[in-house]
Amino acid sequence: MRRSICAVLIVGACFVAPVYAHHVKQASSGSMPVTTASAQARSLYEKGMQDYENLYLERCNDDWRAAVKEDPNLAVAWAWIAFNSSDPKEVSLAREKAKSLARKQTPGEQLMVAWIVKVQEDDFIGGISAMNDMLEMYPKDKHLLYLAGNWLMGENGDEQAQNILKKALAIDKNFPAALNDLAYLDARNRKFVDAFAAMDRYVALLPKEPNPQDSYGELLRMAGNFEGSLQHYRAALKIDPDFVTSQVGLGDTYALMGNQEQARVEYDKAIRFAHNEADRLSYTMQKAMTFVRDGKFAEADKIFLEVAETGHAKEQDLQEAQAYRHLAEYQVEDGAALKYLQSAEDSLGHRNAISKSDKDEELSRILRNRTVRSAHAGDRALADKSLKQLEEMAGSSRNRVIQSSYNGAAGTLLMDQKKFDEAISYLEEDDTNPFSMELLVQAYYQTNKSDKLAEAEAKLRGTNVPTMEQALVVPAARLRRPQI
Repeated sequence: MRRSICAVLIVGACFVAPVYAHHVKQASSGSMPVTTASAQARSLYEKGMQDYENLYLERCNDDWRAAVKEDPNLAVAWAWIAFNSSDPKEVSLAREKAKSLARKQTPGEQLMVAWIVKVQEDDFIGGISAMNDMLEMYPKDKHLLYLAGNWLMGENGDEQAQNILKKALAIDKNFPAALNDLAYLDARNRKFVDAFAAMDRYVALLPKEPNPQDSYGELLRMAGNFEGSLQHYRAALKIDPDFVTSQVGLGDTYALMGNQEQARVEYDKAIRFAHNEADRLSYTMQKAMTFVRDGKFAEADKIFLEVAETGHAKEQDLQEAQAYRHLAEYQVEDGAALKYLQSAEDSLGHRNAISKSDKDEELSRILRNRTVRSAHAGDRALADKSLKQLEEMAGSSRNRVIQSSYNGAAGTLLMDQKKFDEAISYLEEDDTNPFSMELLVQAYYQTNKSDKLAEAEAKLRGTNVPTMEQALVVPAARLRRPQI
C-alpha cells in the first residue's frame, strides 16, 4: 500500500518540472532540523515519520498527536496532522496551529508548513514552490525526498515523483519507502517485471513489516494475478492482523475477481476493525459497490444512503458527498442521478471544516457527472452551465483532480457532438479514468488511429482498480468484441 492523497487523475503542466519561487541557499546540515526543546516530542515526531513511511497511517497520527501534547509549539507535527488526519475538524485546527507557529521555526520547517498549508488551501503553485525550495535547501535528506515524491504520486505527477525518488535511492539504495513507491510507478506504466523486482527487494529489507506484503498484493492485482494478490494480503495480515488496509485489499481483490459475496465478507471485517470513522465509511462504500457489480442496485442504494446519513450525523461531510455522488453514477434515470448530485453538492456546504482542496476536488467530480448526465437528459443549458463552472475552476487551479474533471467532461460532450479529434485532445488528459478510456477507444476507432486504439483497448481491459468507474465500465468492455 501507499498513501493516496487524492484520486488518480491527470498530469498538469506545472508538475512536469520543478517550480522555484527564488534561489534558496542549501543548508549546511544534511537533514532538516526539528525545532523543539522536548526530546520526547522530537522522538514522537520522528516515530510518526517512520510509521508514515511504513504506511501505519493512523498510528503515525497518534504519534504526532502525542508529540504536540509534549510540545504544543511543534509546528511540523501540527502540519502533518493536518496533512494526514481524516477528521475534518482536526485537520482545520491543526492547519491553523501550524500556520500560526511557522514563523518561529527554521526556514526549512517554514517551507514544509507552507507546502502542506498552501496545497490544502488550493494554492498548488505556492505549495509546489515551497516544496521544491525545501528540497533545494536539503537535497540530501532522503526522508524529505520521499515525502515529496510520495505526495506527487498521489497527485499523479509521476515523472517528477520518479526523479525525486531516484534521488532518494541515490542517497540510500536500500531505502524501503522509496523502493515501494518506485515499484508503484513501474506498475502504473505496466512495467511489472521491474515493479516485482523492486517488491522483492522491499520485502527482503522489511521482512517483519506488513506493508511490503500489502504492496506486493496490490501490484499483483493490478497485473491481474488475483490469486497471488490474495496470498500476499493474507501474509500481511499474518504479520499484523490489525493492518486493516490488507483486509480491505482482500475485499477489493475478490470484488475484481467477480466473487462479490466473498468480497462483502472481507469488507465487513475491515469495517468492523476500521481505525477511524472516515475509513469505516469508505470501506462501507466499497462494500456497496459489490452490489453495483452484481447489478443489485436497490441493495447498493440502501447502503450508500446509510453512509450519507451516517456521514452527515458524524460530521464527515466529504464521505456524505461521495456517497451521494456514487449513488448518482449508476442510476439508470438521469433525473434520479441529478437529484443525488444536488444532494452531494449540498453536503459540501453543511460545515466549513473540509479543506478547500478537498471541497473543490469533490465539487469538480460532482460537476463532471452533472455535465454528462444533464447532456444525456437533453438539458443542454444545465450541461453548458456545469461545464462552464468546471472550466473556470480548472482555469484558476492547478489541482489535478479539477483538471481531470474538466477534461473528462469536455471530452464527453465533444464525443456527443461527434467532434472526435477535438474530444481526443481532452480525453487523453484523463486517460486513467475508465469512462474517458472507453470514449478514447471509440474516438480512435472513428479517426482510424489503429495503434492508439489497440493500446487504449488493452489498457482499458487490463484496468484492475476497485473503483466505481471500473465497476461500471471495465467488466462490460471485456465482454465486448475488441474493435481491433
